[in-house]
Amino acid sequence: MSSTSVNASHKSVLSGGHKKVIFASSLGTVFEWYDFYLYGSLAAIIAKQFFSGVNETTGFIFALLAFAAGFAVRPFGAAFFGSLGDRIGRKYTFLVTILLMGMSTFVVGILPNYASIGIAAPIILIVLRLLQGLALGGEYGGAATYVAEHAPDGKRGLYTSFIQTTATLGLFLSLLVILGTRLGLGTEAFEAWGWRIPFLVSIVLLGVSVWIRMQLSESPLFQQMKSEGKGSKTPFRDSLKGGNLKLMLLVLLGATAGQAVVWYGGQFYSLFFLTQALKVDGTTANLLIAGALALATPFFVVFGWLSDKIGRKKIILAGCLLAAVTYFPIFKGITHYANPGIEEARAKSPALVVADPNTCSFQFDPAGVRKFTSSCDVATAALTKAGVPYDVQPASPGSLAQVNVGGTEVPSYEATGLSKDEAKSKGDAFVKSLKGALGTAGYPEKADPARINIPMTLLLLWLLVIYVTMVYGPIAAYLVELFPTRIRYTSMSLPYHIGNGWFGGFLPAISFGLVAGSGNMYMGLWYPIAVAVMTLIIGTLFLRDTKDVDLSQ
Repeated sequence: MSSTSVNASHKSVLSGGHKKVIFASSLGTVFEWYDFYLYGSLAAIIAKQFFSGVNETTGFIFALLAFAAGFAVRPFGAAFFGSLGDRIGRKYTFLVTILLMGMSTFVVGILPNYASIGIAAPIILIVLRLLQGLALGGEYGGAATYVAEHAPDGKRGLYTSFIQTTATLGLFLSLLVILGTRLGLGTEAFEAWGWRIPFLVSIVLLGVSVWIRMQLSESPLFQQMKSEGKGSKTPFRDSLKGGNLKLMLLVLLGATAGQAVVWYGGQFYSLFFLTQALKVDGTTANLLIAGALALATPFFVVFGWLSDKIGRKKIILAGCLLAAVTYFPIFKGITHYANPGIEEARAKSPALVVADPNTCSFQFDPAGVRKFTSSCDVATAALTKAGVPYDVQPASPGSLAQVNVGGTEVPSYEATGLSKDEAKSKGDAFVKSLKGALGTAGYPEKADPARINIPMTLLLLWLLVIYVTMVYGPIAAYLVELFPTRIRYTSMSLPYHIGNGWFGGFLPAISFGLVAGSGNMYMGLWYPIAVAVMTLIIGTLFLRDTKDVDLSQ
């Protein structure tokens, strides 16, 4: 195929055949994201099933870290599958990634839990998460590159924005399947065994996705490059050379890192915030998130289309700026409308942990080797589990920690050296006393469904997802346009997956750890805000816009 014919096709209206190819690619990607998001949506249940050997707070952090493990290896998947896609083609890489993803997800559905096989359960789970991450690391770059290389000039932002909707649609699909299963079986049965059904259903989606991928034809630009002998034999090595390496670093810090934290802050951390900090019922929280996603998803296409008119960079950076400026008021507003009882109790009767500061630990232990047994740690862990914000007030050295709330003093206890039975007995007594004091002071055990302002909570969640559509809608076209065809798959995949896999994927674990360690339910917001500000500065100063570049080069 000649360069002239390819360029001519890119200036024409996209044919019906190309639309079918792009639809097939997008639909397959929806299914891949469905697989990947099931774990994130079910993190609290998975913590109980596979990390029950540690305390509940640490177990939830472990579950989030296992979720993040899938993100941690995404850059390696990007390097391997990106190189494969640049050498042998986009189509065949699609088939490998979706098979690996789908089978890993199905096996999670049949994996015995910690109670059945002990430590082997979380180990196997993490291995499966790593395989999922490797597969997804190769998926996105291929889908974005494939669609962009088929799109006509002047419409790459619009057409690649349909790929951008797939992540949210995949999450939306996973939430619908989870909600349907939960409502059909009831909460007790769902948490005991029904949570496996959404994972098992993925085998059907896998079959459909493989059939769809088999219908695809190869990218015309890739075919032209191969016929002209201009391909790269070592795309990974070539991507790391000189100016291209510098560009990838700038794209990472000045585009994808900020895009990632805004995305995961708006779609994942908001769900964790509702369920863990505000104690909103899981079904209600999932319905609220699903509603926000449904209302906001069309804006992926809107901002993709707009980026064809005014440029990609300014829309992405505007989303980062809005998130950095408004995250605190939005999340405080979510508290006000979703669980006003916590806000009222906090204002009337603030919880204080009075303790020797030297005995208070930052309870974040990814290695799982530390024991938090001081009276201060016992008190702060109990308050975190209850979803109650607290402050630490210094006491004299060596004193026993106590919780003061609403004029009631609840002494903690030292768990060091206690037998398992003694620790349970003292722990149950302390939690009972603490729960009574918190109840008297007006702290609700769970968000009162009758007091949740659904419209206002939904509006604030919708705003968070609108920011997601701003940073994510144009990003595929932007990344594809920055790099040459011969190394495009590899070069755009690496900064994308390092940004989303590391900066974004670790956001829930880091933010929840900050909350658990400080007692401030909003402390976790500082992480996405700091990264978004970094991206805003670096992107503004060092990156160019790309909307009118010639993609055939």
